[in-house]
Amino acid sequence: MRFMVIVKADKNSEAGVMPDEKLMTEMGKYNEELVKAGVLLAGEGLHPSSKGVRVRFNGTARTVIDGPFAETKELVAGFWLFQVKSKEEAIEWVKRCPNPMLGESEIEIRQVFEMEDFGEAMTPELRAQEERLREATAKN
Repeated sequence: MRFMVIVKADKNSEAGVMPDEKLMTEMGKYNEELVKAGVLLAGEGLHPSSKGVRVRFNGTARTVIDGPFAETKELVAGFWLFQVKSKEEAIEWVKRCPNPMLGESEIEIRQVFEMEDFGEAMTPELRAQEERLREATAKN
């Protein structure tokens, strides 16, 4: 099972405050543990929303909205992608994580859809296309 582990932003991450050497060292050790255990598929920090945009869809219309975005608690500061056996295992890994922010912080865990989750809508043709796309992206 794959899970996206989402580090929620706070006022400091949105202000562009960078982590100190202590936190970077702790996170490096944590990431090494994830890699050694075969759990980590990907993980990155994100720039503040002031450097981002949103694209709003309404039928065929597209509107680009420049950041920053107001609701800090709803923003993402970084993420990991875990490969684990269960949600409980993902939770245990997250509980071992150093606090990613200076004060109170929150990490959200969301399961990633797999092809099987889409049932009959995932036709053999769509399944083959998805597999080709995954192979192509793995080469990048």
